[in-house]
Amino acid sequence: RYQSSQQHPEAQHVMSYHNMGHCTEDPRDEPVMTELSVHREPPLYQEPFYQNLVTPKKKKRGRPPKHQAEEGETHEEEDEAEAAKKAKRVLNRFNGMSVAEVMAKTLPDVITYNLDILIIGINPGLLSAFKGHHYPNPGNHFWKCLFLSGLTDQQLNYMHDQSLPEKYSIGFTNMVERTTPGSKDLSSKEIREGGRQLLDKLQKYKPLIAAFNGKGIYEIFCKETFGVKAKNLEFGLQPYKIPETETVCYLMPSSSPRCAQFPRAQDKVHFYIKLKELRDQMKGLVPSHEVVETEYSFDLQLAKEDAKRIAIKEEQVDPEYESCSGLPNEYKSLHCAAKVCSIRTRFKSEEPHVYIKAECLLNVFLNV
Repeated sequence: RYQSSQQHPEAQHVMSYHNMGHCTEDPRDEPVMTELSVHREPPLYQEPFYQNLVTPKKKKRGRPPKHQAEEGETHEEEDEAEAAKKAKRVLNRFNGMSVAEVMAKTLPDVITYNLDILIIGINPGLLSAFKGHHYPNPGNHFWKCLFLSGLTDQQLNYMHDQSLPEKYSIGFTNMVERTTPGSKDLSSKEIREGGRQLLDKLQKYKPLIAAFNGKGIYEIFCKETFGVKAKNLEFGLQPYKIPETETVCYLMPSSSPRCAQFPRAQDKVHFYIKLKELRDQMKGLVPSHEVVETEYSFDLQLAKEDAKRIAIKEEQVDPEYESCSGLPNEYKSLHCAAKVCSIRTRFKSEEPHVYIKAECLLNVFLNV
């Protein structure tokens, strides 16, 4: 907004300054018109400075995406570097051994005759074959669930697997002996052949319970052994026994942390507890709960007398009634009647059965 009245003194000073700055040395040059500087009042409302700032974009959580190759470009060098990093990690994991060398190793069974429980896996993994022990992965829930369920009296790890048959009558075996990075690397022919070998092994060693560590193992074994395609399998005791033996089949969720249905150890402990109960029941270790008969008699008359005696005893220690004892005889009845009226009035506001009980107690006390 321009001022139409007097010119501000600061504006005059600015005009003279601008006129001095635009003087040229050559007199032939045309004079340059300068912009008139005027005083402007500040706006009535100023937006906060932070509204003019550009808000930064929110970063996505997680690992940043890999750079995609543009048209006509290749990332062979990046791929080679990434492959070298993976190979270095594998070498560090297996103490300098390659994956092919680890896959050439086998994992021996931990088994003996007449075990209580034989844990059955699908096949050895790379870490199991490298360590030479069962379930060595620290993320696997097997050893933790074994302890939490009471199947072992102390927390053990994969280094104790050789001592379990003698100490706890628990053994280990696998359906397929070949070591692979994962169970998906096994062919269907290997799995079928492994199921037949497992059947021969169970018929030879005759464990009390064959515990299948994973639903997929039992589905294959059930189809190959019993000729039944299992549908809607439920965890726990299964209806089939191993032919020519008394060995029962027990299905529990996979102890792998990648088990989607039961991802945590505490989700799987229940099935290990039921496995322990099944073992104790089959061995006759569970005490039978017999029904104990107890004679009980009830005398209604004695109960009424006891209730009356207890009620009178409770009323005698009530300060409302003890206050009447120090009055003369001619005032006792009047004072007690007033107390009775106040108590009855108070109890009328309560439930009917409470009022009736209070009425009976007052009548007993006053001998009404």
